[in-house]
Amino acid sequence: MKPLLGAHVSIAGGIPRAVSRGSDLACDAIQIFVKNASQWEGKPLTDTDVEQFDQELRDSEISTLVAHSTYLVNLAATKPDNLRRSRATLGDELDRCHRLGIPGLVVHPGAHLGAGDEAGIDRIAESLQEVYAARPECQTRVLLENTAGQGTLIGHQLEQLSAIVDRAGCDGKLGLCVDTCHAFAAGHPIDDEAGYEAFFEKAQELLGPDEPSCLHLNDSRHPLGSKKDRHANLGEGHLGLEVFERLVNDPRWHGRPMILETPMGDDSEGHRRDLELLRSFLA
Repeated sequence: MKPLLGAHVSIAGGIPRAVSRGSDLACDAIQIFVKNASQWEGKPLTDTDVEQFDQELRDSEISTLVAHSTYLVNLAATKPDNLRRSRATLGDELDRCHRLGIPGLVVHPGAHLGAGDEAGIDRIAESLQEVYAARPECQTRVLLENTAGQGTLIGHQLEQLSAIVDRAGCDGKLGLCVDTCHAFAAGHPIDDEAGYEAFFEKAQELLGPDEPSCLHLNDSRHPLGSKKDRHANLGEGHLGLEVFERLVNDPRWHGRPMILETPMGDDSEGHRRDLELLRSFLA
């Protein structure tokens, strides 16, 4: 078992194109959007798209897939129309993942917009229940991503994510995606060995020994506790490099996708450089 290193890759030109982009970076794992991430509704996924995507994957060295939901989705929305559209969009993206054979869909839990954390957690849990109840055959799991805590976003505390999972139920179809930038910005000192251990031990205690199911490896442009979600290339932010070396050599996370969402840079080679750096850390 080894760490599965990869990056978020573009689906421009069609979803099958994402595989070749991941292969060009020698990714073990890739993350994609399953439709245009700036729109509520996307172009229908065709049988040809699915077949070509499957063929590209079988011809590649990529072993693991994860998708990321559109940022428009707010499962804690207070306006009925926004809540309806968020639930419908999440359902559509789960259907697309199911057809493409993608086992995990990373989702930002949502923002309570003034209703309060408890009301927001309840609404997110209800949203997940409704979406999964409408598609009992769907095998794709929602991986709730921890947040930086900006504004009224829910999920900067592991206890909030655990409460969502407990209240929603959903027969084991909910898991955790840990973003290093978000954790640090939320005030978790994961750059320190003791802080790292405390954070991940709590994650496993609250959300289960098999979590997190996915990790986003991003440095932070802003300091500890800033509440600002701004990613930096590895070693160019406030997290430093030690935490990333620790992550890729931690046997607990081997076999889990470790995905870069760092800046591409003016030359579009940011992910390549960051992946080379991560590989240089491997013991």
